[in-house]
Amino acid sequence: MKRLVIEPNERRQIEWLVDDVLDEYGQWDAVQFASHAKAVAESLPIRVRQFFRRSQTAETDLMVLSGLPLSPELEPTPTGWDMAEKIGAGTREEIVLSLIAAGLGEPFAWGDQQNGRIVHDVCPAPGMERSETSQSSTAPLSLHTEDAFHPCRCDYVALFCLRNPDKVGTTVVRADNLNLPEKLAEILSEKRFYHRPDQSHIGPHGHDTDAVDVDAILFGPPESRYLRIDFDDTTAADENDQEALDAIAELYKYSVAALERVVLEPGDAIFVDNYRVVHGREPFEPRYDGNDRWLKRVNVLRDIRRMFMLTGERSRIVA
Repeated sequence: MKRLVIEPNERRQIEWLVDDVLDEYGQWDAVQFASHAKAVAESLPIRVRQFFRRSQTAETDLMVLSGLPLSPELEPTPTGWDMAEKIGAGTREEIVLSLIAAGLGEPFAWGDQQNGRIVHDVCPAPGMERSETSQSSTAPLSLHTEDAFHPCRCDYVALFCLRNPDKVGTTVVRADNLNLPEKLAEILSEKRFYHRPDQSHIGPHGHDTDAVDVDAILFGPPESRYLRIDFDDTTAADENDQEALDAIAELYKYSVAALERVVLEPGDAIFVDNYRVVHGREPFEPRYDGNDRWLKRVNVLRDIRRMFMLTGERSRIVA
């Protein structure tokens, strides 16, 4: 994992950029700002831009920026993303993440996730404690590739920590650390698996099976494999394919053995390579007192044109 610590003068530079965005664009709307974000991001501190470029070239699987600016009077943690949207909680932090993410690639959103918002709120919500979404808490968020079901899934997941008093860990498994047996890797590299949409896209009542892809779990260059799995929603394409089902179970055991834990502090932003790392979250007990864990999240593509090559059902994406 590569980490860059933001220096005080760089933090002030980012704060001035946020002020400029608010002055120029008025009422904050991350979707409207998305088309301008890359141009504004050219004014980010040069060390930040170089950090991203070098990391992209090296295909660094985990990147962390520490010391990003937070509002001195940060609002209480909202009880769910819908409440955050309603009151506009964490506006300055959304701008910080939008700019930083645009320095890495092209931020985008899904029309059926959090009302099509570009920047998502990750915080516990009453009644969602054991869901398979970012609003869960008492249940662990299972290891997964973000939006594993979709060919236009993001290249990077960016998570910006605003509050984490209980030191809740983000769990990660790097594909390079799995050390899989050759036979298992061969099975996982065959197109024998369904990747179904998760609850954040289709709700808690069922899966849209028309939207799934049949594909492999492992792919890419043999010397640095890519990984595509959601342990809640990936299964064998043929329900009678016991070898494929066993391979998923075996992969889970190797993933648990290679599990790492990253505790984000306020002002930390982690960028997870969605092709080389699966991620999740430890369980925790929410208090709903305004002090619970609170992150901002954005999905990032290296090349926004990928989405325009897709039609029909794929049009759920918001650029």
